[in-house]
Amino acid sequence: MEWLTEHKIPIGKYAKRGIDWLQDTAEPFFDWLSWLLELLIENILWALQAPHPLIVIAAFVALTWALQRGWKAPLLVLAGFLFILNQGYWEETTESLTLVLSSCVVCMGLGVPIGIAAAHRPRLYGAMRPVLDLMQTLPAFVYLIPAIIFFGIGMVPGLIATVIFVLPAPIRLTQLGVASTPKPLLEAAEAFGATPRQRLFKVELPHALPQIMTGLNQTIMLSLSMVVIAALVGADGLGVPVVRALNSVNTALGFESGIIIVVVAIMLDRMLRMGRK
Repeated sequence: MEWLTEHKIPIGKYAKRGIDWLQDTAEPFFDWLSWLLELLIENILWALQAPHPLIVIAAFVALTWALQRGWKAPLLVLAGFLFILNQGYWEETTESLTLVLSSCVVCMGLGVPIGIAAAHRPRLYGAMRPVLDLMQTLPAFVYLIPAIIFFGIGMVPGLIATVIFVLPAPIRLTQLGVASTPKPLLEAAEAFGATPRQRLFKVELPHALPQIMTGLNQTIMLSLSMVVIAALVGADGLGVPVVRALNSVNTALGFESGIIIVVVAIMLDRMLRMGRK
């Protein structure tokens, strides 16, 4: 078997060459992308931290009521936020919510159009599927290396790594929803003279809305699962006390911050459970 290991395929070397080439040739693009993402993050963070916490909580409770039209989910969200205030993790929670909301904006903004294109072009989706599998199965820590090289330390590389890990979910679910539109509906739309644009917005997207909302829910949950990993590259949020607790073997701090992450996940999940009171 020695002859096999002596002729090792230099995958790592090729990957390094590719990253070095991108760093040399696409530096202006990465600088522009970093500025754009920083602007998005700063605005969301300001919207969550500038008002009084009770005002932000009231806004989330009102949004939950508007989505659910019931009292149980808003009450759960209110109790969750009050628990976060009680534990003293408001600032870290808003920072993690900023990362989650930013990744939602990027992932849904890219994932829904790509999913629609993939649903209309089966060959394109067939070519994309191995790439999507790679994005979901490659360890997230691997994404942090090029993210640090291209974007430095902070929230932006954490956001980039999160987007790469999360993006396949809205693409797959949007593609599934649009591609599963019943043929009788499409034929009826064509019979009434609907254009491809009208067919998309009045037939396919309304039919795919439950799957798209599921994609949004998965985007939020997967983004929240990345807060600890993002903290390793300098991203602020609830991942910071978790990493600090791990480094100092602080059980109390680890359980506190871990429970807060669970509470945030439950609140966001209940907010977006469309049609399931």
